[in-house]
Amino acid sequence: MGRLVPAVTRALDILELFLDGDGTLSAPDIVRKLQLPRTTVHELVTTLAARSYIVQVPGQPGRYRLGVRPYQLGSRYAEQLDLAAEGQQVARSVAETCDETVHVAILEGTDVIYIAKVDSTHAVRMVSAAGRRLPAHCTSVGKMLLASLPEPELAVRIPDGAELTAMTPNSITDPAALREALAGIRRHGIAVESRESNPDVSCVAAPVRDRTGQVVAALSISVPMIRWSDERRTELEQLAAKGAAELSERLGHRSAA
Repeated sequence: MGRLVPAVTRALDILELFLDGDGTLSAPDIVRKLQLPRTTVHELVTTLAARSYIVQVPGQPGRYRLGVRPYQLGSRYAEQLDLAAEGQQVARSVAETCDETVHVAILEGTDVIYIAKVDSTHAVRMVSAAGRRLPAHCTSVGKMLLASLPEPELAVRIPDGAELTAMTPNSITDPAALREALAGIRRHGIAVESRESNPDVSCVAAPVRDRTGQVVAALSISVPMIRWSDERRTELEQLAAKGAAELSERLGHRSAA
């Protein structure tokens, strides 16, 4: 790796300060937060303003907010995003950590479509593929995505009295029972599927959000029952949440934390 340029690093540090608080800063604020000399901050602020990276806040002399240039760069980045490609990269990283099968899926109607998959290296593993479609209510990714829908939209997709297909004896087939399960997922923030789509496999899933905070996909980790336990479940729930958060960040989402 080449040498970092201190002036560029400081300029970027200033820009990143605008991500916090109310999004406005004064030069003294920047001096205090970054512990930089006043003259250095003045020169950097002047340069950033001249290039439209920051602009003065109307009616508030000496205070700045982000300008149009960061928005233009962010928009160009968003145009280049590919959920499947980004999902495949994150899935590969998660799979390397846990050595289990990792999927990323999206919701279409009442089904999920798998858009990314990375297999474990174990002899016993899942038989699935990117592009496969399954009933959402039978999978952890699907239940995670259904739980993220507004109630009116969920009611349209799965109305009371709907016939839910069973893939195994453990599949949820009653809409009322499904709604109760989805309520638990909303509270917990993680979806778990215990042999509901495959009698020999359990899964955990976490939500993937875009830059607006909307859930656009879910990331799951699937484990054959011979490697499943309460301890393993807890470990994989944490890993799925971490992987989903990483993919969300790649899509432009910024956690409130």
